[in-house]
Amino acid sequence: MLRFLLGLMAALTVLGGVVLGGVTVTMSDSYPGAGPARGDWPAPRSWPDAPTVVAVLLGAEGTVVSDALLPYEAFARTSGFLVYTVSAQRRPVSLSGGLRVVPDHTFGSAPAPDVVVVPAVVQQEPELQDWLAGQASRGAYVLGVCAGAEVLADAGLLTGRRATSFWQRLDGLRDRHPDTTWVAGERFVEDGRIVTTAGVTSGLAGSLRLIELLAGPAEATRVGREVSYHDWAPGRATRIAEQHLAVGDLPYALNAAFPWLRPTIGIGLTDGVGEIDVAAAFEVYAGTSFASTTVPVAVHPTVTTRHGMLLTAGLASVDRLIVPGVDRPTPDMADWAADQGLEVTLPHSERRLDEFSLDPLLRDLAERTDRATARTTAKFTEYSADHLHLTGALWPWRSTALGLLAIIAAVVAGAFPSVAARCRRALAAVAHRCRRALAAAAHRRRRALAAASDREPAMPSECSAESAERRPSSASR
Repeated sequence: MLRFLLGLMAALTVLGGVVLGGVTVTMSDSYPGAGPARGDWPAPRSWPDAPTVVAVLLGAEGTVVSDALLPYEAFARTSGFLVYTVSAQRRPVSLSGGLRVVPDHTFGSAPAPDVVVVPAVVQQEPELQDWLAGQASRGAYVLGVCAGAEVLADAGLLTGRRATSFWQRLDGLRDRHPDTTWVAGERFVEDGRIVTTAGVTSGLAGSLRLIELLAGPAEATRVGREVSYHDWAPGRATRIAEQHLAVGDLPYALNAAFPWLRPTIGIGLTDGVGEIDVAAAFEVYAGTSFASTTVPVAVHPTVTTRHGMLLTAGLASVDRLIVPGVDRPTPDMADWAADQGLEVTLPHSERRLDEFSLDPLLRDLAERTDRATARTTAKFTEYSADHLHLTGALWPWRSTALGLLAIIAAVVAGAFPSVAARCRRALAAVAHRCRRALAAAAHRRRRALAAASDREPAMPSECSAESAERRPSSASR
């Protein structure tokens, strides 16, 4: 029994260590940390006459890329809206997938917003929560996107209210915040001036609802049509299918736990690119699928998006180059790709007008990686891929093979105590037989020597010979 327990502990330690190491690698790739502090970043845009000001919060340790960028573009497309990003410091902060953005303002310098967008962040930050609570107390609308609802709950803004969040987080939120009524199966939940949404892409639905309230249904419909988001319309029911973990979601865990040997994809960034297109690329290829490591690539150190968001990037060694949101790369980007021997992939160049930004990227992910990963990515971003025709491998064989190798290593480690005990017993038995054989051989040698000694004749001594010569014979007497 002791050996069994030791073996079980060894197996779990090996498997757990491999999985923990893999997840750590995945998360460090996805959130590379804040960039260097500088004092020469371009001044943020100002629009003194903007009737509606929207602040998008960014966590100092990291933020989910689509939770922040999808609402950012939706509000920025709305007439009369000024949108800015805000964080604890004005230095590049990480977005999931490896992207970095320079916040427009700090909490001390930000103009008072009419709407605050709260995406999911890596760590709960007291300074962020205090600033958020202060804006809510002065009457600002608050949009909690996906797991950003947890930030609202921790800040005390959801006490006694109805709310929703990413489907995988709801049970934990019910346990930690029982004073909130957590609702499953809703695209968004509106309670007074607070709107919370389901996962990732549902942030667009919540944004369009607030645009409807603040700018009218016609403006919200126009923005929704421009970004080709079809899961919202004025007066449309907010019910969606309730999601649960299933066997088909295994690629999500496999790709996160076993990241080794996956490709590195450069996401080529160009000035004027749409924020939703940027977010979709990082989300699909790394942020949710974990199928690859993505890095922002640009010829210049900063890139300004269509609506003024400041991104940082650089040149890096990559296995593949994907340039989202454009029909052709810039000449500088094309020249660099040619020097590196890279083919430039333009996933949005043939996108139909009615297609959402995720559609061509999910098709490409399925073709280049596998269909199971593409479907799981759609599910975990709360986006339906039922209308997409996906081709490619059936399953993520790379991460599955690595998982099987880890299991084999764990089984070997688990069997080691029993195998070692058997080896010790076998060696002891061999040693015992050797000792017995050696003892028997020594005993036979001694007997052989004794027998040889008994058979050897006695030799007469010189004294005996001399005595015989001196003794007279009987005849002479």
